[in-house]
Amino acid sequence: MEARVKEVLDLIRPSLQADGGDVELVEVTEDGVVKVRLTGACGTCPFAAMTLKGGIERILKREIPEVKEVQSVQ
Repeated sequence: MEARVKEVLDLIRPSLQADGGDVELVEVTEDGVVKVRLTGACGTCPFAAMTLKGGIERILKREIPEVKEVQSVQ
């Protein structure tokens, strides 16, 4: 599943980079939790939680039904 998550993140990445940010995959757990680190402008943006849940998590769940949650880690 990690390879599939990386593929989807690569599709999302250009949108984040256009705003000066990025996303880094930290871990995919056995129970379907994807842990990511938002970097650049996304790491300090007040809308980071919205980007994480409304964007990254929504797209990952749509493309990979096994994904249960996306969490941001530092």
